[in-house]
Amino acid sequence: MGDGYLSTPLIFLVQVIFGLYALVALLRFLLQLVRADFYNPLSQFIVRITSPVLVPLRRFIPPIGGKDTASLVLAWMVLAVQLLLIYAIAGQGFQFLAALLLAIPELIGLLIDIFLYSILILVIISWVNPAAHNPAISVLDALTRPLMVPARRILPPISGLDLSPMLVMIGLVLLKMLLIPPLKALLLSLL
Repeated sequence: MGDGYLSTPLIFLVQVIFGLYALVALLRFLLQLVRADFYNPLSQFIVRITSPVLVPLRRFIPPIGGKDTASLVLAWMVLAVQLLLIYAIAGQGFQFLAALLLAIPELIGLLIDIFLYSILILVIISWVNPAAHNPAISVLDALTRPLMVPARRILPPISGLDLSPMLVMIGLVLLKMLLIPPLKALLLSLL
């Protein structure tokens, strides 16, 4: 099925469906980590969409240090299944170990992308409608605050212009460039 007419659209659908669910599961972990407003409609949506899988999973994966490790493991497992399906559709067979290992850099890349795009969305909203109030904005603000507060100490606003988001975004892109390729190479060498 690797070079078939339908393999590329199937791979795309697998990436969208599994990628979105992994994103939501990872967001659930992060929102709990940064203590975002649980009663926010966006937070409630994330809880509702992940609870059917997380509630039974928590019986086997307890919290560690008060952190919802089950949602982090769920995101990793969803990404591993995504890779497994992509390998199968591409005609590379079911490579269980490769999918499990390579889901780790995928998870780290997704984590970096969440912060990167959250900051970008907040910057664009601040330009378009700085006084906007939306439940998503408060969630994104809570999510990015742990990165933005130290960055604003390093680079305070200059004449009312806040360049700290640019500093954080450059740092996140560099982190992704410097961390993901060597991690993938290391994990591939273990296979």
